[in-house]
Amino acid sequence: MKNLLIALSVLLILNLKGFSQNQILSENGKISIITMGPSQEELYSAFGHSGIRVYDSLLHIDDFFNYGVFDFNQPHFYLNFARGYLYYMVDVYEYSAYRDYYMEHYRFVHEQILNLTTPQKQKIFDYLLWNIQPQNKTYNYDYFYNNCATKIRDVIKGALKNEITFDSTYIKTNYTIRNLTDLYLGQQPWGDLGIDICLGLPMDKKASPYEYMFLPDYIESSFDHAANVSLGQPLVKEKIITYEPEPEKAPFHWYHPWIVFGIFLVFASYLTWRDWQNKKLSKWFDVSLFPIVGLIGVLLFLLWTMTDHKAAANNYNLLWALPTHVIAAVALMLKHQPKWLRTYFLVTTILTALLLSTWYFLPQALNVFLMPVVGVILLRSLINYLQSRS
Repeated sequence: MKNLLIALSVLLILNLKGFSQNQILSENGKISIITMGPSQEELYSAFGHSGIRVYDSLLHIDDFFNYGVFDFNQPHFYLNFARGYLYYMVDVYEYSAYRDYYMEHYRFVHEQILNLTTPQKQKIFDYLLWNIQPQNKTYNYDYFYNNCATKIRDVIKGALKNEITFDSTYIKTNYTIRNLTDLYLGQQPWGDLGIDICLGLPMDKKASPYEYMFLPDYIESSFDHAANVSLGQPLVKEKIITYEPEPEKAPFHWYHPWIVFGIFLVFASYLTWRDWQNKKLSKWFDVSLFPIVGLIGVLLFLLWTMTDHKAAANNYNLLWALPTHVIAAVALMLKHQPKWLRTYFLVTTILTALLLSTWYFLPQALNVFLMPVVGVILLRSLINYLQSRS
């Protein structure tokens, strides 16, 4: 048994050493950009995926290099994730297994075989082999500027330097980062809402054509409009539609934010009218509403000031999700309420009224699903102020 373990260890070491050494692709070798379509099953899959395929029939190589890998077992994973220290990795897989997985989940698979010289192919392959070494494989992930799609662009540019150019003139739109994100979340309104609440003003900058490439679809279209300067020819030699599923109709869900928040607004309006008629507050509602809204504000403030989530900075959602609502809720529960509480609800009433009237003019695009929620905050702030006066 001891000798067997030694032999297996030696074979493993030799195998790893052989893999880490530069392998020379044959003239039949191909480098391809693989684009996988989005799926509405989960929020993280709604944007699609990209990777690089290296295929060489003579060397029996058919590898898929994936920059979207993360390890739950890395030290302090959840703490680092919360603080914005997102460490992703590149790893290599058998291409056919990855392709089949996406096809089984009805997600399109497109392949762009790159028009490269033999030395250029080898440069890219060498870069990828270097990148998957343990000391090189981890990178600091950013949702919009350093993700599994932008890494594909950066690998090709990094390996070939100035031999590749992208022609961005084909992009005629003038989208912000938030606009581009919204394009993929039409069937996931709750996910869209969560992103719009948590991420602030940096999401509303106009994206340059180069920045469009944080989305796999724009990696594909940008490579379609790229050139190999060394050859004086288009960068994509051949495009293969490996799999294209039939488009599915989006199902209707009764728990859409418009319906849920609309019912919430109707109920709060009725409750507020009844409170005005009875000259008595439904305190139970307010001591439930304001702490929840206040805690959302605390979370947004912490994301902005205490983490490395750059896109969470300067968040205008703090205009309605005031962290001070937590303190106001505690004051509401006191038998003898402090005098400042009346002024507080007056200020909140004015602030929320101004917010609703200027909703579409703010530098940050606030999610329209929130308007009923802000309307409820306005109503309850107003009734609290009026009742405190009487």
